Amino acid sequence: MEALFKEIAAKIALAVELLAALLIAYGALEALFKLLRPKPNSEREIHFTRRREVFLRFGMWLLLALEFELAADIVRSAISPSWTEIGQLGAIAAIRTFLNYFLEKDIERFAAPKAED
Repeated sequence: MEALFKEIAAKIALAVELLAALLIAYGALEALFKLLRPKPNSEREIHFTRRREVFLRFGMWLLLALEFELAADIVRSAISPSWTEIGQLGAIAAIRTFLNYFLEKDIERFAAPKAED
């Protein structure tokens, strides 16, 4: 029974990680297409606004993917048989949480309306 639970949990974690990778790929493609789209006007302000919008959108996709990766880590921690593996998963989860926190702060900073906007 325990072996079956480990197998199912491992497959769930893998599926969640695959979903996270797909979210990152979609976000990257969306950002690339928006950056390469012809510009209606070459003014610096419009260019900066477009880059900021692309950064915010891509950042949101990355945040979502990081949450899915963290969820996969939590599922994996339920099946980790040794303290070494639990420690490794804890370190990975801490790094992902750290990245998530600072990416979210960057998004909040860029999303805040500027005085000259």
